[in-house]
Amino acid sequence: MNQHAPLFPLAVCLIAGIAVSSLLPHWTTGLAVLVVCTLVTVLLSRWPRWQTAGIWLCVLVLGMTLGARSLGGLGDGSPDHSRHTTTDQENRPLIQQRFLGWRDALLEQYQTWGISDEAYGVLAAMTLGEKSHIDKEIRNTYREVGASHILALSGLHLMIIYSVISLLVSWRRVRMLSQIIIILAIWSFALLTGLSPSITRSAAMITVYGLLSLGYRKGMSLNTLAFVAIIMLAINPQSLYNIGFQLSFMAVLAIVLINPLLFGIIPPHVRQQHRWLSGLWGMTTVSISAQIGTAPLVVYYFGYFPVWFLLTNYIVIPLATVILYLTPVLVAVSWWPWGVGIMAKALSAIVMFMNRLLEWVSTLPYCTIDGISISTLQVFLLYIIIGSVYVVVSLRYPATGRSD
Repeated sequence: MNQHAPLFPLAVCLIAGIAVSSLLPHWTTGLAVLVVCTLVTVLLSRWPRWQTAGIWLCVLVLGMTLGARSLGGLGDGSPDHSRHTTTDQENRPLIQQRFLGWRDALLEQYQTWGISDEAYGVLAAMTLGEKSHIDKEIRNTYREVGASHILALSGLHLMIIYSVISLLVSWRRVRMLSQIIIILAIWSFALLTGLSPSITRSAAMITVYGLLSLGYRKGMSLNTLAFVAIIMLAINPQSLYNIGFQLSFMAVLAIVLINPLLFGIIPPHVRQQHRWLSGLWGMTTVSISAQIGTAPLVVYYFGYFPVWFLLTNYIVIPLATVILYLTPVLVAVSWWPWGVGIMAKALSAIVMFMNRLLEWVSTLPYCTIDGISISTLQVFLLYIIIGSVYVVVSLRYPATGRSD
């Protein structure tokens, strides 16, 4: 893995360093140790393997130093998420406040344009990241069937938006200009929705993907994910303790590593002959991979497991794609009363149709396994088991398991 994804071990070392940063008495101690480790690593140039180990150690100490420094800024020895209050929102940069003001204006327009009350909460969450208007029963239904991720803006939403914008501005003759426009649009949307950790991570990853595509390289890879994680954690080490960051990181990691193994089960010639099968199988393997990657964390934090998650994804992913395609059309025709009325009714009908289908899924037997309680150690053991199975399978099928 190190040969194909050299940044991944560095990301793991940085994460491990931040996780144990409380062991340092002060961040300056870590800085002193880092200087010594760096000097020793430079002197090991004649022994490449030892120098590689030295680099990993330097990154580990760097993670401890950054983590200890951020903990010192919080004023105690534990991550504090309660400080993200209204005061923090008021202290956001001016450009972010401006975008949030536009978001509030769009939320008001949704109701003015005729979006139904039931659809409004779901639409506001899916398109603008505002979840406070979701009905409690609908929220519980989405939770029970494993569709909560569709209400929390993530990489899925941004990739759909990326596809929409790409269709509009992908000019082969000016490829660089079109990618710049797409990246600016993605970050504008991220600002519009409040720059949550999951959206920031996804936007950063898509940015790297877009830039790499200019050189016709493989964009979405383990290296890409590791690079984004390193940058995000270097800027804000406490992101490591954010549930959204953990879930999105593990979901993408599982998709990058496990999805090629599952997708390769159906031979390429069969997928080429049956395009519909390839698309359906692709959505299936991505859903299973993401669920494998996030299941231990979901059980640990929320104490439940959605049994019918695959059926749920068959419902929400296509319908969410349609919703995210039609919402910009609604905004674009807002000047036309007849057109905006039709679009508002169509969006409301699609959202309510999705709600009804998910309510039906929630009535299926054994929809959710509740009351599960596992410890932090058990979470790590589960990921060790998942990782071990992945290594064994990828060694058995190296052609499909490789992800660089």
